[in-house]
Amino acid sequence: MTKECFEPIADKTARILILGSFPGEESLRRHQYYAHPRNLFWEMIAAICGTGPIDDYEKRCALVKSNGIAIWDVLNSCDREGSSDGEIRPGHFVLNDFGRFLSEHSMEVIFFNGKKAAMLFNRYVKPAIIPYQLRQVILPSTSPAYAALSKQHKLERWLEVKTYLTT
Repeated sequence: MTKECFEPIADKTARILILGSFPGEESLRRHQYYAHPRNLFWEMIAAICGTGPIDDYEKRCALVKSNGIAIWDVLNSCDREGSSDGEIRPGHFVLNDFGRFLSEHSMEVIFFNGKKAAMLFNRYVKPAIIPYQLRQVILPSTSPAYAALSKQHKLERWLEVKTYLTT
């Protein structure tokens, strides 16, 4: 079944790009990035930005924008059963338009939310955008499916994003 992503959370001041691979089922249903209640993404963002928990999605979006962060996914659409990145059908996906996005934003670094996002980007996107040489950092996935690291260890790694904040 083909599923489609949504627009990035970004404004013109974004310098940090956080990329996932493709939204999970709950995110697609709610049309919100990282909507699964057990996904640690928004908790990591709150810690990075020095705020307490924020439940309102629009306030979450405003928080990342005010800190120069953009959120998007590598894939614009794909065939996948369920939420697992492992279920994305090879060759049955469309990439987001990174050439356009990067020409409209002054990105300094790309942080990948997990290894699959980094693999997809480096295999399929990077060869087409050679002029853009951005620092890349692979962070541990915030997905509840990735339980190999503790929440504290994930947070320690995710705090690297803080060194690039604009505020």
